[in-house]
Amino acid sequence: MKQHFPLKDIQQEKRIYRGRIFFAVGLVIICLLVLASRYAYLQIFHYDEFSTASDKNRIRLQPLPPARGYIYDRNGVLLADNYPVFTATLSKADVENVDTVIEQLQPILELTQEDVDRFKSRIKTARKTERVAIKLNLTETNIAKFSEVKYKFPGVRIETQMTRYYPHGDLFAHVIGYVGRINDKELKSIDKDLYAGTNLIGKIGVEKSYEDLLHGTPGYESVEADAHSNILRHLGRKDPTRGNDLYLSLDYGLQVVASQQLAGRRGAIVAIDPRTGEILALVSSPSFNPNLFVTGINHKDYSSLRDNIDQPLYNRAVQGVYPPGSTIKPMEAMGGLHYGIVDWATAISDPGYFHLPGDSHKFRDWKKTGHGIVNMHKAIIMSCDTYFYILANQMGIDQMNQWMRQFGFGQKTGVDLPSESEGLYPNPEWKMRTRKSKWMKGETISVSIGQGAFTATPLQLAMATAITANHGSHVVPHVLRATHGAKPFTVRNAPDGKINFNGTDEDWVKMREAMIDVIQSGTGRGIRTPLYQIAGKTGTAQVKSIAQGKRYNEAALSERQLDHGLFVGFAPADKPEIAIAVIWENGRHGGSAAQLAKPVFDYWLLTRKKNPIRPANHQVNGGLMTAGIKPGELPSGNESASSTPATSAPTSAAASTPQATPTRPATNEVDE
Repeated sequence: MKQHFPLKDIQQEKRIYRGRIFFAVGLVIICLLVLASRYAYLQIFHYDEFSTASDKNRIRLQPLPPARGYIYDRNGVLLADNYPVFTATLSKADVENVDTVIEQLQPILELTQEDVDRFKSRIKTARKTERVAIKLNLTETNIAKFSEVKYKFPGVRIETQMTRYYPHGDLFAHVIGYVGRINDKELKSIDKDLYAGTNLIGKIGVEKSYEDLLHGTPGYESVEADAHSNILRHLGRKDPTRGNDLYLSLDYGLQVVASQQLAGRRGAIVAIDPRTGEILALVSSPSFNPNLFVTGINHKDYSSLRDNIDQPLYNRAVQGVYPPGSTIKPMEAMGGLHYGIVDWATAISDPGYFHLPGDSHKFRDWKKTGHGIVNMHKAIIMSCDTYFYILANQMGIDQMNQWMRQFGFGQKTGVDLPSESEGLYPNPEWKMRTRKSKWMKGETISVSIGQGAFTATPLQLAMATAITANHGSHVVPHVLRATHGAKPFTVRNAPDGKINFNGTDEDWVKMREAMIDVIQSGTGRGIRTPLYQIAGKTGTAQVKSIAQGKRYNEAALSERQLDHGLFVGFAPADKPEIAIAVIWENGRHGGSAAQLAKPVFDYWLLTRKKNPIRPANHQVNGGLMTAGIKPGELPSGNESASSTPATSAPTSAAASTPQATPTRPATNEVDE
C-alpha cells in the first residue's frame, strides 16, 4: 500500500526558527544589559566605595610599635635596656576561629592558661587586622615545633619584638620598677591607637611614673597581603618615634655601696642631694629580680616572692612606715625655738623620767639615771628623752603638728615615684576620726620622741634632714635629672621655698653644731672621721611595748621584736652635698644604723671623686652610642635640669669604685 507523507511547511518552520533566534538574541542582550548595569553600578556609581573595600582585603595598615626609651643613671650607666625576642602573633582577619587556633597552639607553644586568658582579653578590643601577641619570648624549642606545623596555621606569624631587660637585676628594682604585659584594667584606660602593637607597660617605679615619656609614638606600615596574610609588597611606611631616654639622679656606685650595707638585712637607705632634692641612692632590702616580671612571672616564682616573710616586693624606702624615734628631735627642737618656748640656754634637770602634773605614770628616759642638767645642745647630743617630754608638754600637739608638717611628716613628699605612703603625724582630729576617742596628753609625750602613732617613711626622714641641712629651704625629692627625646619635659631641680621659721639663721648653725657633736662625742661617735664632718642624729624605735615599771630586756625578745635602728645625717656639715636616712629593722639601736651610713658618706665624698664611674659603651639601633656622660653633666639635646657643682674632692679615698659592665641576655633566654 502506497504511503503518503505530508509536505513540509517551510514558511512555518522559518517563522519558528526566527522566533527562537530572536528569543535567544533578546536573552543575550538582556543578560548583557544586566551585566553592563551591574558593572556600571560597581565601577562607575560606587567605584570609590567598592575600590576601598577591595583594597582593605589586600592592603593592610600594620602598626609599628615604638622602642621604649632607655634609662640611665647620672653617669650614663645603663639601667634599663631593650633587646629582641621572638613572639607569636595573629590577627582576627587571618583566621576563621580564633579559639580553635589557640587551642591547637597550646601544646606547640607551651601556652599557659595565663597566656591564653591574656591573649583573649587583648584580641577582643583589637582591630580586625591588628596583630596581637599570643606569647612573648619564645624558646628555640617553641619555634622549632611551630616550624614543623606552620602550614596548618597560615594566619600565625613568628615576629621579632623588643622587650625590656634590667642588666643590674635586683640592684635598682624598687626605684626603676619594671614593665609587664598590659592587663584588662590597663586596656580600658590606655589610648589604643598609641599602644597599637605594644604588649608592655610600666607597672611600678620609674617605669610607671614616666610611662608617657618612655613609651614613644607608634608608626604604621602599609602592606599588600594575600588571603593567607603573607606580605606581597611594602607600599608605604611611617617610622615610629622612640620613647624619651631618661637620665636619673641615681648614682650606680652609691647604689651598690648602699645595697652592700643592707645585704642580709631588712631595711632601707635613702640618700638625697640637699641642694636640689635629687635622690642619689634609694635601696630597699631585701629586693627582687625585676626581669622575672617582664614577660609574665610564673606562679611558683611569684608565690615565692609574695609569701616571703621578709617581703622583698615591698618598697620600704617609699612605702614603709616606721616610728622615727629620736631622729626627729633636731626638727622638734627647732619648733621650740620657732614658738619661743625655749632657747639654746633653756635647761632642765633630768632625773631619768617625766610625769604629767597630777599623774603618777612615768615616761622614762632611755638612760635610767637621767642626764643631769641638760640644755638644748646637750639634749641633742645625748638624745635626752626627758628634755623633749617637757618641751612637747609645753608646745602641745597642735603646734607640734603644724610645725612638723613643714618638714614633710604626715603627708606625701611629692616624689616622682608611685605608691608613696603618707606616714602619720597624729593629732586630736585624726584620733577622733579614726578611733572615735579623745586625744590624751600622754600621747603628745610619746609623739615627742618619735613613738606612739607617729610613723614616717625613710624618704620623709631624708627630706626632713635635707631641709635641716638647708637651713629651712624646702626641696622636693625626685629621681629624674634630665630627659632626651621627642617629648619635652621640665625637670624640677631647685628648692621651692623656705619653711616658716621665726628664729634666725644662727639657730640653724647651732643645730648643725649640735648634730656634729652627736657624731664627735654623742650617740653617733662610732662613725666620726677626720676626713670630713658629719652632722647626724641616731634613733631607736621600739617594736614591742614595755609595761609600766618594767625595763627593756633584749635577751627575752625574738629577733623580730628587737628595736629598729635609725640614723639621719648630712655631710660635709658646713656645705652639705648629701643627706642620708637609714632604717635597719630590728637593728637594736641607732648607733648600728649609723655604721651602715658611714660607707655611703665615704663613697660619695671620697671614692667617687677620685675614681668616677666609667660606663661601658652601649649599642643602639645598630650604631654605637656612648652611653656615658661626664659625672655631673647632662646629655646634649632635648633636655632640662641642672646640677650644682660639687666641692673639690679630698685626697684620700675609702674604697674602690664599682664599675658597671652590664651584659644582655641571649635572645632565646626564657624569663618566666
